[in-house]
Amino acid sequence: MNLELITTKLRGFYMKHHRLPTHGEMVKLLHYSSRGSTYYLVKVLIKEGILARDEEGKLIPKRLLSIPMLGVIKAGYPMPAEVQKDNYLNLHLLFGDLSSATFALTVSGDSMIDEGIYEGDIVIIDKNRQPNTGDIVAACVDGEWTVKYLHKKGDSVSLHPANKKYPVIYPTQTLEIGGVVVHVLRSYR
Repeated sequence: MNLELITTKLRGFYMKHHRLPTHGEMVKLLHYSSRGSTYYLVKVLIKEGILARDEEGKLIPKRLLSIPMLGVIKAGYPMPAEVQKDNYLNLHLLFGDLSSATFALTVSGDSMIDEGIYEGDIVIIDKNRQPNTGDIVAACVDGEWTVKYLHKKGDSVSLHPANKKYPVIYPTQTLEIGGVVVHVLRSYR
């Protein structure tokens, strides 16, 4: 049993379908002859920590969507790397708290650069989160969308940038909060 090949195939299925395969789909995917083989395989994958069962007994990726977390790297003066073994960043758990009301937007502009949100970054926004003062939100102010810090003081609401070049925005007509920013993604290539 080549677990590396099996996890690669399961990962590919998960990335394409956004779910794990059923036992019947595993038979086809892995070219097994029966579902009994997949039940045995699932036990092995759970024992190895690659898959797990949630509180309802459904299979979830545990380390299937993980990448090795190798240690700490200095962003100041160089230092020797401290290597960590058997530590993984589980991408499923990282983004597993997202609701079905989650969406993504690509950032245009530089009004949030002091918060580390740059042009071209992708912000992950959850419409189900209750926006609080200090949260970064996607907001439609007077008919135009923006991403800013939300500030509430009494009945007054304002949107604050994270760049001194931009003014604080006070809605004159309407303000609709589209959701709370919960993650920021950046690609360098």
